[in-house]
Amino acid sequence: MSSFSQENAMALFVYASRLLILVFFLLKIYNFIRPSTKKNLPPSPPKLPIIGNLHQIGPLLHRSLHALAQNYGGPVMLIHLGSVRTLVVSSADAAREIMKSKDLIFANRPELKMWRKLLYDLKEVSVAPYGEYWRQVKSIMVVHLLSNKMVESSGEVRDEEIDSAVENIKKSSNGVVDLSDLFVTLTNDVICRVTFGRKYNEGESGSNFKKMLREFFELLGGLNLEDLVPRLAWVDRLRGLNDKIDRVASEIDEFLEGKVEERMMGRGCCGSGREDFIDILLKIQKDDSIGVTLDRVAIKALLLDAYTAGTDTTATVLEWTFTELLKHPKILKKVQEEVRMVMKGKQHINQTDVNKMTYLKAVVKESLRLHPPIPTLVPRVANQDVKVMGYDVPKGTRVIINAWAIARDPKVWDDPDEFQPERFLDCSIDFKGQDFDLIPFGAGRRGCPGIAFAMATDENVLANLLHKFDWKLPNEDEDSLDMNEQPGLTVRKKVPLVAVATPF
Repeated sequence: MSSFSQENAMALFVYASRLLILVFFLLKIYNFIRPSTKKNLPPSPPKLPIIGNLHQIGPLLHRSLHALAQNYGGPVMLIHLGSVRTLVVSSADAAREIMKSKDLIFANRPELKMWRKLLYDLKEVSVAPYGEYWRQVKSIMVVHLLSNKMVESSGEVRDEEIDSAVENIKKSSNGVVDLSDLFVTLTNDVICRVTFGRKYNEGESGSNFKKMLREFFELLGGLNLEDLVPRLAWVDRLRGLNDKIDRVASEIDEFLEGKVEERMMGRGCCGSGREDFIDILLKIQKDDSIGVTLDRVAIKALLLDAYTAGTDTTATVLEWTFTELLKHPKILKKVQEEVRMVMKGKQHINQTDVNKMTYLKAVVKESLRLHPPIPTLVPRVANQDVKVMGYDVPKGTRVIINAWAIARDPKVWDDPDEFQPERFLDCSIDFKGQDFDLIPFGAGRRGCPGIAFAMATDENVLANLLHKFDWKLPNEDEDSLDMNEQPGLTVRKKVPLVAVATPF
């Protein structure tokens, strides 16, 4: 009995061993012939449960991402903002691949709950899903508001508001001017007149209007935990963020609804006989010829887009450009001499004059390089699995392009942190979306269509203020000028820019 059991046990052992060897070889063959599922993901910093890499992100997103990329990534880096997988792009080559070679794959925006509430259920051009609606409403914006023809036709409004700003500077006490406030007011007035037919800057209503818009921009540039870590949505409710979003969205809608209703009832026109953007949108709605229904919500979304896209960013460019000029008196003197030489005693500056001011244009380019108004641009999202710079990027990955870091890449720019407008005098690099070393307005399908409008305002304002006044800091100490940044969707100066103006 014992001998029989031993023989059976030995036979079972041999059988089991052969079976295991067979299974082992079959698995080897299967793994060899099947396609590999292992992803070659971009380099990534260590993350924590639930919050991912959020603990490594400071108030200034562009600077935090730049520091992480230097330590853990490079041209591309994968991070996790809560549960959101995010590709961070920090080189011109990677940006070119996303915004040119594979632009269609990255043509969509993330669908954020906060954006849905504030931006009319994503009907704004800047955040609308890529598709027929987006193509049609973008065409409306470009043709009827932002084209070169429309930029030229709005020149009278721009000139009148610049003249008004010049008069306000002349009336300032001891020549001391809060330039930060002046630039916001000026750009607001220009856009309000072009969009709504009138200004909203006086009295209590003007104060409420500015407060509403300030809160709107703060929310857009803020952190909404619900969109990053859904299980922490209660934190947003606890800190009152949801209530604030609802209130600001309601105030914005009430204002825009009132403007549209006034115009439909034949009231609220500026009386100048000049057609504004509300008139144009209502006419398009009536004609119903674009192939997309332009309902009341879409009209309000386009009005909001026209206003928000053309005010804060434009004012930010002016603020930082003037800040750099005051910090560098020799450059200020050089650009001022150019402006006055072109003018040769003329009082009124026109666009032809501005186009001759090559050093002024170089100053603006250098300011945009160092201080892009939206340093990380508006995020995109991958609509399919794709490779970027040889790495696998899964579908649904959010993409942040750090235009600020790209424009300070020492491999491209000599002395990248220094303000040197001369670098652009013999340089073909431009900011219109073709040169990926300098993309302050983005590029590709989702690039900003309002570059011509913004530059016409910025260059004309600068030329006029440099022509009509001499400028200096109140304490005449350039080294003490505060250059710190204020967090937000557009990154402005933390401390308002104050200067002394002397009429020339």
